[in-house]
Amino acid sequence: MRANADMAFKSRASVPAGTRVYAIGDSHGCAGLLKRLQEQILSESSADAADLERRVIVYLGDYIDRGPDSRGLIDRLIDAPLPGFESVFLKGNHDAMLLRLIDEGVAGPSWALHGLFETLESYGIDPALWHSGAAALRAAVVEAVPARHLAFLRALRHSHIEGDYFFAHAGVRPGVPLEAQSPRDLMWIRDEFLDSNADHGKIVVHGHTPVEAPDLCNNRIGIDTGAVYGGALTALALEGTERRFLQVR
Repeated sequence: MRANADMAFKSRASVPAGTRVYAIGDSHGCAGLLKRLQEQILSESSADAADLERRVIVYLGDYIDRGPDSRGLIDRLIDAPLPGFESVFLKGNHDAMLLRLIDEGVAGPSWALHGLFETLESYGIDPALWHSGAAALRAAVVEAVPARHLAFLRALRHSHIEGDYFFAHAGVRPGVPLEAQSPRDLMWIRDEFLDSNADHGKIVVHGHTPVEAPDLCNNRIGIDTGAVYGGALTALALEGTERRFLQVR
């Protein structure tokens, strides 16, 4: 895990006036933690809602795999949107892998090591079906995943912009304009992005790479704090030039 930064401070980057933005890192089937973090966000934002023109919540993707309740987490995102908020749902690489299985019948061999079995169990599928091959696995997943979950996954976006901030699951490829970033890089990139000091044009808010504490750099903020590994589930709150973090464990 990478590390570490102050938990609240100001910067020159800002979001639009009258707007508060919350970004939530990788939730990976941790439906209970997500519920608690949403309740915390709703509680604190309700007190001063009259002072805000917009409240936006950006989910950075990876809703499935590894954690105990991928199905319940997606149910929550669909059925319990935070009242008064614009909700933005981004696509993570794990979400993309499930869609690739459904659409193309492809299940990469490493997926079994990175949380697939927990997702299968959450949908009532015997993980042992993995050994029967991709065709059998796809058939079971297509039958078990509700149509509304599939519609949710298909509607996921790759990026979002608010003021001086660019939101993506994994990051961006340095040297490529934000509007020209490839979906694969937005969902999968790691070292080329994390090791870069380049000015990307906006501050990139991302998950994908677990860190012990929010990872604040001059050009990016990483907020996957490893909730599924026993760490916190983190939200970054942005208002004006202020940045702060909310966390639940």
